[in-house]
Amino acid sequence: MAKQDYYEVLGISRDASPEQIKKAYRKVAIKYHPDKNPGDKDAEEKFKEAAEAYEILSDPDKRANYDRYGHAAFEGGGFGGGGGMNMEDIFSQFSDIFGGGGFGDFFGGGGGGRRGQRVKKGSNLRIKLKLTLEEIANGVEKKIKVKRYVACDTCGGNGAKNGTELKTCHTCNGTGQVSKVVNTMLGQMVSSSTCPTCGGEGKTITQKCDTCHGEGRLYNEEVLNIKIPAGVSDGMQLSMSGKGNVPKQGGIPGDLLIVIEEIEHKEFHREGNNIHFDLYVNFVDAVLGTTVEVPTLSGKVKVPIDAGTQSGKVLRLRNKGIKDINGYHTGDQLIHVNVFTPTKVSAEEKKILQKLKESPNFQPESDKKEKKGFMHRMRDLFE
Repeated sequence: MAKQDYYEVLGISRDASPEQIKKAYRKVAIKYHPDKNPGDKDAEEKFKEAAEAYEILSDPDKRANYDRYGHAAFEGGGFGGGGGMNMEDIFSQFSDIFGGGGFGDFFGGGGGGRRGQRVKKGSNLRIKLKLTLEEIANGVEKKIKVKRYVACDTCGGNGAKNGTELKTCHTCNGTGQVSKVVNTMLGQMVSSSTCPTCGGEGKTITQKCDTCHGEGRLYNEEVLNIKIPAGVSDGMQLSMSGKGNVPKQGGIPGDLLIVIEEIEHKEFHREGNNIHFDLYVNFVDAVLGTTVEVPTLSGKVKVPIDAGTQSGKVLRLRNKGIKDINGYHTGDQLIHVNVFTPTKVSAEEKKILQKLKESPNFQPESDKKEKKGFMHRMRDLFE
């Protein structure tokens, strides 16, 4: 079943502002919230679908990719825009758009203790991946090495020795914020700032983990298997959810952003989903006709050259180009015929050419039919 357009999921236009996107998501999330629709699986799916749409459209990079390539920009090999999110991920990751109180505040708090606290998200990683035109045409699976911060196995990612429970910060009493009263000309004003003791975490470590020294994470090299869909293009950015850095002392990992670099091909030139190839034939073959072997992205094929073929003629091999990333169609391979003119000839060859020069068949025709040659070639190109 085809996925619904993210803009339609949230009921917004494609030029909606970030604030409009946020407001629309809040409205849909409240409507389908599990606490408001207990036991309703359809409402739960709509709730998850709205969270997925918001995750993509609230991120400028992901939104730009979605606008350009649709759902295909997040398909294959772990690429995704939230399809694997569970309910706890949604509650923790997006609770801030409800004013910081979490979803539970709207429905009697029926969501568990952690929903009211914003869960940290780690930083994204960005890498470049070079692909040949053949790999782009067919899609490819790649193994890549990525160095990133991962959760410490010893402490489970919280930074405390043996994963023991963290203590509530005595300075801020677990709020992560400290208030300060300042006397001004207008009277007393209260300002809030991040707690200097816990750094805004609300929790402190009494004994640090011996492995990660309290960070809750380690820098590690990991081999990832990624599937690149057919039809990607140079500069396109794919997103692999949850494969970025893990934040300090627990939280949601960032994403891995993969920027496609197309390696220039020695024989083909890409234009959209079409492939262009320059074919050089000698003068005699152009006159008499022949069959030549032409390379394509999927192997060599034999192509007939009609007798009397003119230089500049364009032959079309249908569906031998690049598959559209959305899967709607496949481009063509356009073969541009160039009749080769030798720059040096032997004395004997010169005599033969001088004799042929006087033949009526070797005189350029200038009637109306031949004057249409250029237009005929353009018609052939777009047929």
